[in-house]
Amino acid sequence: MNSLKVSDYMQLRPVKLTVNMPVATAVDKLLKSAHIGAPVVDDNDTLVGWVSEQDCLATLLESSYYCEEVAIVGDLMKSDVLTARSEDSIIELAQKMVSAKPKSYPVINEHGVVVGVISRRDVLKAMDKQQQACYEK
Repeated sequence: MNSLKVSDYMQLRPVKLTVNMPVATAVDKLLKSAHIGAPVVDDNDTLVGWVSEQDCLATLLESSYYCEEVAIVGDLMKSDVLTARSEDSIIELAQKMVSAKPKSYPVINEHGVVVGVISRRDVLKAMDKQQQACYEK
């Protein structure tokens, strides 16, 4: 099997959220981009957390019940984030995805700066392309 790298299939322009961003703004960004989650970054684009649609849904349920918005991204983000590197193998990432829950992973460089995002769908596309190439031979 040819070497498949995360860098060949990752999304290069991910939606990025900040800790102090209102949840409603984060939801708007996710909906406009059709992403299922997004990295939370500091002023240097260094990864500090992750927010998923599911995280936002729970918060919006609560805020709509009280008809007020008080939550910010920092209130609901997960700080312990599974990540990928651009040089990682798609096959190894696929193995990680089978056992871990996240559907998307932020791709970071050696300094923890977010350089992209890769989703389960991106990994499936890469593996499907590779599989089709095998059958053509």
